[in-house]
Amino acid sequence: MKKKTLLLSLLFLHLLTYVSAQRQMEWLGRGVHAIAQADGKVFVSWRLFGTDSRDIAFNVYRQQADGKAIKLNKQPVSNSTSFIDTNPDTTNSRSYFVKTLLKGKEGAASAPFLLKPGTQPYVSLPLKTPAGYAPNDASVGDLDGDGEYEIILHQTGKGRDNSQAGITDPPIFQAYKMDGTLLWTINLGRNIREGAHYTQFMVYDLDGDGRAEIAMKTADGSIDAKGKVIGDSSKDYRNDKGYILAGPEYLTVFDGLTGAALFTTDYIPARYPTSLNPSTNDLKSLWGDGYGNRMDRFLACIAYLDGVHPSLVMCRGYYTRTVVAAWDWKNGKLTSRWVFDTQNGYPAYAGQGNHNLTVSDVDGDGKDEIVYGAMTIDDNGKGLYSTGLGHGDALHVTDLDPSRPGLEVFDIQERFDDAGANFRDAKTGEVIWKKASVKAGDDGEGPGRGLALDIDPRYPGYECWVAGAGITGMFDAKGNKIADRTPACNMGIYWDGDVLSEILNGTTIDKWDYLNSKTDRLLQAAQYNCVHNNGTKSNPVLSADIWGDWREEVIYRTADNQELRIFSTTIPTTHRFYTLMHDPQYRLSIAWQNVAYNQPPHTGFHLGEGMQPPPVPKIKLIKQIAPGRDNARK
Repeated sequence: MKKKTLLLSLLFLHLLTYVSAQRQMEWLGRGVHAIAQADGKVFVSWRLFGTDSRDIAFNVYRQQADGKAIKLNKQPVSNSTSFIDTNPDTTNSRSYFVKTLLKGKEGAASAPFLLKPGTQPYVSLPLKTPAGYAPNDASVGDLDGDGEYEIILHQTGKGRDNSQAGITDPPIFQAYKMDGTLLWTINLGRNIREGAHYTQFMVYDLDGDGRAEIAMKTADGSIDAKGKVIGDSSKDYRNDKGYILAGPEYLTVFDGLTGAALFTTDYIPARYPTSLNPSTNDLKSLWGDGYGNRMDRFLACIAYLDGVHPSLVMCRGYYTRTVVAAWDWKNGKLTSRWVFDTQNGYPAYAGQGNHNLTVSDVDGDGKDEIVYGAMTIDDNGKGLYSTGLGHGDALHVTDLDPSRPGLEVFDIQERFDDAGANFRDAKTGEVIWKKASVKAGDDGEGPGRGLALDIDPRYPGYECWVAGAGITGMFDAKGNKIADRTPACNMGIYWDGDVLSEILNGTTIDKWDYLNSKTDRLLQAAQYNCVHNNGTKSNPVLSADIWGDWREEVIYRTADNQELRIFSTTIPTTHRFYTLMHDPQYRLSIAWQNVAYNQPPHTGFHLGEGMQPPPVPKIKLIKQIAPGRDNARK
């Protein structure tokens, strides 16, 4: 009896450890940001941390060109993390910084933001784009440990979809500081094909040392930023159609600050079960075709599989066979945590993946699951459930319906007439409602896009809509049709002062006028010579809460490919939330946003009309101060 009681006590303590565990999370500075407006006023915003006291307030300072610092607020700023400087000196450069105020005691000054004369509504980041290349997807991470983000950019040359033959240019990656300083360049070489489905790059502090690493699939001839060649540079595995169906495949972790290759191991899974080069028929039996279309569909993410430490997750396949491999980065080495393979006991999970994925703690145990399209993998590498609904292009996971316990999933399918769109319980996979495809598109498939955002305050929860397959109109979280017309079905962004989402599509941000079923334009970045990426996918370089208050920034490339322009809102708000980057699910969403068909990030809690205060995140901030650093963003 005593032994049984002891075992139960140990089990309870084990479960309690995970439920109350604190995730390692990057330490950030206050991220002060200032934008000069057309009327001469300056909008200043900064971060609230997920670990800040709810009683914290702020003082806002402007430091003039002569070095004198002036406190701008008469009363402590406590109901937002933004402030408007109504009487700035617009003829000279000036810096803005904030100080915390808690129990009457003022804290140290934050790193300053230097605002130069001018009224452009964006920050310019000059690039050193290689000839013939163009900026594409980006991610952010603190590469030098100073508490501010750097940008890691995928520069793309001539690319090909997996279904298309042809030689491509080598994928190139660059890291930039926010002032345009180029930190490094990595060239993946001719044995890595260029295209949206081949190279998924993960940027994250994988070992908790306060600096982010970069992880990517590499091959013979990949060259790190120090000029070191991975494998054998003399090899060329491209066949006469441009496909790469032979040769070794590697997984490499690079130092975030220097771009140096730190560790390289074999990629899991390999194309073939042995190092030999089997016949095309063997390849077809493994993946579903003989030319690499299904085999070379890659996804990736970061997940807290133990509830405390981040793991790197690299994936292969979703049309047929799917293999998901989890890795841990510690003491300068990658070690395999687990491998999920649909050929090893999970036939019902085959063919269920999307062109994207999501990471979320769907069962509330403090550890992350991987929502892989129409199926979900548990934190231990076992199958949690498969809906059997099949492959799709868009995926959204958050508390879509706050009247139900837990999280929900809105997903679309290409090949299933009865579930062109479906709304399911994220923990169990129970389909709550679905909408049948009415007709197939020209390619014989179902809807190509689906979106879930809270844009209409009259209905609790998120609204959902679809593009294609004859599914028309907008649906509430219960599946009821609430409008015939919809805005663009692409991405969302938090931009204005309320808690409803705005519509991000191409180079525009629009507000949905739910009373008149039309949109009102808030930003048109094209008028500032900006263009969007990835053809009809029409996505920016990145959208994320990278500085300022909890609202999101959006990054575009210029038409000449020589600059990134980062736009941030200047609309006042009375909502004070901690930075979205301190919400674990949202932060991981930024890490996977570059993967294949980009999807908007979502928080792990309901953010929308009628919301409760965001839950205090269970995080532990990891701080590493680089010697000799300069915190000021310019």
